[in-house]
Amino acid sequence: MQEDFKSLKPEQLEVLKQLLGETDNVQPPDVSDWFDGKQIDEIDFGEYLLRKKERKCIHGKLYDLDGEISDEVIRKEILDEIRPYQKTNVAKMVDRILGTLKLMCQCEMPPIKEDRVHFSNGTYYLDGTFTEEKEWTMNRLPVRYDPDAPKPEKWLAFLNDLLEKEDIPVLQEFMGYTMIPSNRAQKMLLIIGKGGEGKSRIGRVLRAILGDNMNTGSIQKLENDRFNRADQEGKLLFMDDDMRMEALPSTNNIKSIVTMEDKIDLERKGKQSVQGYLFSRIIGFGNGSLKSLHDQSYGFYRRQILLTTKDRPADRKDDRYLGDKLIRETEGIVLWCLEGLHRLVRNGFEFSISDRARKNLENLMENENNIISFLNSAGYVRREEGTYASSRQLYAAYRKWCEDNLERPRAENTFKKYLNENAETLGLVYDKNLPGRNGKTVRGFRGIHVEVRTE
Repeated sequence: MQEDFKSLKPEQLEVLKQLLGETDNVQPPDVSDWFDGKQIDEIDFGEYLLRKKERKCIHGKLYDLDGEISDEVIRKEILDEIRPYQKTNVAKMVDRILGTLKLMCQCEMPPIKEDRVHFSNGTYYLDGTFTEEKEWTMNRLPVRYDPDAPKPEKWLAFLNDLLEKEDIPVLQEFMGYTMIPSNRAQKMLLIIGKGGEGKSRIGRVLRAILGDNMNTGSIQKLENDRFNRADQEGKLLFMDDDMRMEALPSTNNIKSIVTMEDKIDLERKGKQSVQGYLFSRIIGFGNGSLKSLHDQSYGFYRRQILLTTKDRPADRKDDRYLGDKLIRETEGIVLWCLEGLHRLVRNGFEFSISDRARKNLENLMENENNIISFLNSAGYVRREEGTYASSRQLYAAYRKWCEDNLERPRAENTFKKYLNENAETLGLVYDKNLPGRNGKTVRGFRGIHVEVRTE
């Protein structure tokens, strides 16, 4: 053994020999800088680990050049190093060293660069060039970039069976969109079916491409749990594989995550909140659309892309191994995704949303908010330049429409609030001084006229 190890106890040397499989050619690690024969110097040990492999800590999470490292992986690495020397309070020592290591390599989040994708074998730039050189990132993908990967025939056949042809391009663009840290498109993607169509296999493919850069969970929890938002820091995608049917009590968190382009408050249990960036996109699969209990605003719906699947053929025989077969085409699917990403960027981050998908969203909005159905009805109101109607007249016409269509009318304040918040989208202008009876002025909207008798 080396001279530095003379201070070790016999049993420690024996364990070290067994771990190393002692031979004349194997040299023990240099521990003299961090172990004095009695105790471990945590600072010196941390420096020893950082000399072996550079790491950075960002908001309590460790990263190396290949991406995020879980605390469990680091704990195991620490344990393997100190096992021959630390015989008591081992778990506490491991946690102390982990905490010390995080403090020693604490740093700011690296710059967000939207013009490149970090693959396991190098960096792909959106100008089409690729280099094997790696740079620091929070989002290295576990998949290789292979420009010669074969065309993913099974994947394309699967999508053809799952979606209408005109809806496949938007999925291609969205999957490519998740490979870069950007929220510029300001959309989330929802894919709805009756069940059994195979939607969840898209999630398996995304996991193969994104790895730990993707979180899974419930959109309801993402909205309602104030700590959940912090878990999305540094992630590229949040996926809900089985959206629940009940309506969301609020939508503030989801709307902010989808459109966030600046720092946001991130709160973790038992820790001081910090300001951080979120660029996690949202994708959901389910048997019903995403609904809100109180928010029927255009702002909530405009953030959604709603695709519906083809019906599952009654005589179809499912391939239980299809997911595995699709994953084997991952490198080819990556090229397919990059094609969609390039198209999305060329179009100024505007998705190729089909007329069918637009109609899906319009139908959802009308089903969830009967005020929209009323405004689109014939014989009750007419939207026309140069006309006007008081808020009282409009609400009376709305109640009449609800009575005729067996609908439950919303409260007056809800009705007026919806018109105020969506006036520009509806082509209306709020006016506090519309002409009323007997020379009085009333509040209402220009650009709309009531056609039905309300008195």
